[in-house]
Amino acid sequence: MIRPTHNSIPLVVLSAGGTGGHVYPAEALAMELNNRGCRLALVTDRRGSNLGGRLGELDTYRVRSGGISGKGLFARILNIGEIAIGVLQSCCLLGRLNPSVVIGFGGYASLPMMLAANFSSTATAIHEQNALLGRANRLLSRKVRKIATSYKQMQHMPKSARANVVYTGMPVRNSVEALRETPYPELNDRNIIELLVFGGSQGASIFSRVVPDAIKQLDQNLRGRLNLVHQCRVEDYGHLKSAYSQLGLQVEVAAFFEDLPQRMAKSHLVICRAGASAIAELTTIGRPAILVPYPHAVDNHQSGNAHTLNEVGGGWLIPDEAFTPENLSYRLETLFEIPKTLKNAARAAKQAGETNATARLAELVIDLIPNHRDQWDAGGVA
Repeated sequence: MIRPTHNSIPLVVLSAGGTGGHVYPAEALAMELNNRGCRLALVTDRRGSNLGGRLGELDTYRVRSGGISGKGLFARILNIGEIAIGVLQSCCLLGRLNPSVVIGFGGYASLPMMLAANFSSTATAIHEQNALLGRANRLLSRKVRKIATSYKQMQHMPKSARANVVYTGMPVRNSVEALRETPYPELNDRNIIELLVFGGSQGASIFSRVVPDAIKQLDQNLRGRLNLVHQCRVEDYGHLKSAYSQLGLQVEVAAFFEDLPQRMAKSHLVICRAGASAIAELTTIGRPAILVPYPHAVDNHQSGNAHTLNEVGGGWLIPDEAFTPENLSYRLETLFEIPKTLKNAARAAKQAGETNATARLAELVIDLIPNHRDQWDAGGVA
């Protein structure tokens, strides 16, 4: 068997940063490619300073970057300057690292490295987590060799780029994947109702304002059956604890739960935003959700994610402006009075998930490695 030298083992550069929707699929891919024998490196911006998991263990390089849609002319000029500096830094990195493939996960943190990789003719791919192609990925879509998507139907995909699209699904972390076979908890008209509320990596103030008032309006017997877990923003913690205490409820409130996937698996119903990672985890574990898309997301992409799950029967979309205590209270009473509705929605959510997303994305990356089959057949990488 031929044993390759360190330099002959393919190096894959992951370019990611920012929110969990960009970072979590990169984390999942890193684990898969590491298991397949690839060398890995991460390029991110200043926000990627404290990444954990497998990404936190990689050789990490930080480059300058800026948003591509700044408010005002001066902000846009500054952002373009930051991106230009980041591209120069990335070109220098590429010369040093000489990767086989560079794959970006969207967001402006990935833009400088992806532009530099295309300038250098390095093999490139991007992964889009949302149902709507993000602005950074839209800019790159005509330049990269492959575009991996989390949804079969994509909005804002340029016609000239469609031939390079490969549906992979949305990779999820191992801690989420391990919960795929967890059965939906039994629910009848008497037992405890497990309700989980979270607003993404930074919480959501609207949930802290609306959810307690909605629960207050519930029938007393129904309210007494609730076991509520609520992730909130740090600044909302005191108000939220007080609001629930006045209702006589023992509610678990925290700014962050490390075991959020496990809590999701225990839940009968989830109330959350419609970010890419939240949707992926809901559809992997198979849990129904009331989805309240963040209205200020770029291009309103969370609405596209929520509509997709709503249309297959895996959740219920409530626009931000319609998410009132009265509307939420009515929705909760309706759902909890007919447990079969929630069970059917849980099944539909799970059917909407993709079971082999990480492996599919890894195969896409490996196929871009020059002469990769020769290396695999030689026994040196697989």
